[in-house]
Amino acid sequence: MDPDVRVHIWKITETEEALAKGISLTSHCQERYEGMKSELHRRGFLSIRHLMALEGYTDHDLYYDTLGKPHLRDGSYISITHSYNFTGIIVSNHIPAGIDIEKQREKILKIAHKFTPVSEYNPIKDPIQLRRKLTVVWCGKESLYKINSTVGLSFLKNIDIRDFGLDQLRTTGLIHLNGNTSFFDIHFLEFEGSTCAFALQLRSDASEEYLIPNKKTDP
Repeated sequence: MDPDVRVHIWKITETEEALAKGISLTSHCQERYEGMKSELHRRGFLSIRHLMALEGYTDHDLYYDTLGKPHLRDGSYISITHSYNFTGIIVSNHIPAGIDIEKQREKILKIAHKFTPVSEYNPIKDPIQLRRKLTVVWCGKESLYKINSTVGLSFLKNIDIRDFGLDQLRTTGLIHLNGNTSFFDIHFLEFEGSTCAFALQLRSDASEEYLIPNKKTDP
């Protein structure tokens, strides 16, 4: 992976009081923090600020656009994710990047038709394997959406994830919207019943790389 791209994942075990130490929030983020009813959400919010500190950033280096997408004032790219006891960030100096973490839940089997063509996964009979694979697909599409958070962008109609084997830990994806196509390199990993995927935008002429078939070794 490009050395100018860094991924950090945090397992939240600390108390809210411990996480709050040494953290200074902007007035906007302080208001968001105080409005969070869930302690787990507040702990996640604070842990992300500690991950930012690993990259030399404070909350004052961060701002959000009208769609809620985070940006760094120095022009580097950042994406943020929080799911249950895990948070993560990806920071990229030059390449648009996105990240998502999700818990592997049975619920995804019921909602999969809303974000991906389920017929593509009919050969997978093991529900656990299917849940794992669909969670990777969701995380991949969410990470692409975080890079190109355009109004009207549909997970089902506009975002495609190339098929993959779970042992490959990598695939590619594309966004096709308004006659334009963007290509992405996607990495994924699984830990403690959760899945993380992060994506990097590829050059505009990467269509051939996207179309090269993967050699799958599992469903």
